[in-house]
Amino acid sequence: MKKILVIQQKMIGDVLASTLICQHLKIHFPESEVHFIINEHTRAVVDGNPSIDKIVLFKHKFKKEKSQFYRFLKEIKNERYDVVIDVYCKLESNLISYFSQAAIKISYKKWYSKFIYDHLFSYSQNPDTKLGLAIENRLLLLSPLTSNLKKPELAPKIFLTNEEIKAAEKLLKEHKIDTSKKVFMIGILGSSPIKSYPLEYLAKVIDYLTEAYEITLLFNYIPSQKSNVLELLNLCSTKSKKAIKEHIFCPSLREFLGLLSICDAYIGNEGGATNMSKALDIPNFSIFSPWINKKAWLTYNQNTTNRAVHLGDYLENDINLIPKKERKKNSLELYQRFKPEYFKEELLNFVKSEVFSNQ
Repeated sequence: MKKILVIQQKMIGDVLASTLICQHLKIHFPESEVHFIINEHTRAVVDGNPSIDKIVLFKHKFKKEKSQFYRFLKEIKNERYDVVIDVYCKLESNLISYFSQAAIKISYKKWYSKFIYDHLFSYSQNPDTKLGLAIENRLLLLSPLTSNLKKPELAPKIFLTNEEIKAAEKLLKEHKIDTSKKVFMIGILGSSPIKSYPLEYLAKVIDYLTEAYEITLLFNYIPSQKSNVLELLNLCSTKSKKAIKEHIFCPSLREFLGLLSICDAYIGNEGGATNMSKALDIPNFSIFSPWINKKAWLTYNQNTTNRAVHLGDYLENDINLIPKKERKKNSLELYQRFKPEYFKEELLNFVKSEVFSNQ
């Protein structure tokens, strides 16, 4: 196998999880050339990854302009890939796989995929290891190429330069942040309202932290969410407001990754930042949306530095009776039942054991 294409056109968490496929390919086939197709906005978490020889950007214009997409498909064909691993398995990636004319095409079993791929796999619903379903289902796609992985518990990783880390340290210094205190990154919002813990509840979570510890809190947000930041601040206690440095903001994702890398913990909504913190080896405590499958995205869950809470942990019988589509539809209402008091003790035990264990 000389040339392998991995396709993952989705969100940051998905892209990070799929970098594992590239890592395993390089371990088992070190002479191969691995290309990775991703959406433009996710590039920051892939840059610098030594297991990826070429990042191929699926540009937004390909969705709007058929002529541009067709040119892209011809470029794919001209690459003459030997193997294609389609993790995304949607119409666009199906067409990419088909046009590649690769001798081996691998993806998931769907009613429309059987005409294109040589090897198809069904999604597992029950994790067999600590890796989590999101990881295990990706590793399935490697089985036509290698029967046994040499490093089966390998985790995704983000690669930063020394300059990027030093720039983050400089940013804190310029804002006169006392780095003798532990610094926490708080994920105040998810990718959508139905993946965002209610701000009034998140304010209580923050107050729990500042009541128990002398810490500094940074916020993960984008400029359009500034009003949400102000709303959250108004809900926090006076002590919390003093601990929060909401004015520290990173204009690019790579700069944010540099800042996250020097934090002592990530706490907040499950999503891209959760997966980025794991890939940077930062202890994280994630709050899952009631409609998201915790079995899938609580990855590496036997590692005590990665913990998460879900409404189903506390109201298991009630939640299990509600179909996923209905949970998604009623997620805002279900969030109101997910009171922070449920996991206060677990949160503080996490901070004690994973952040202040040496004190």
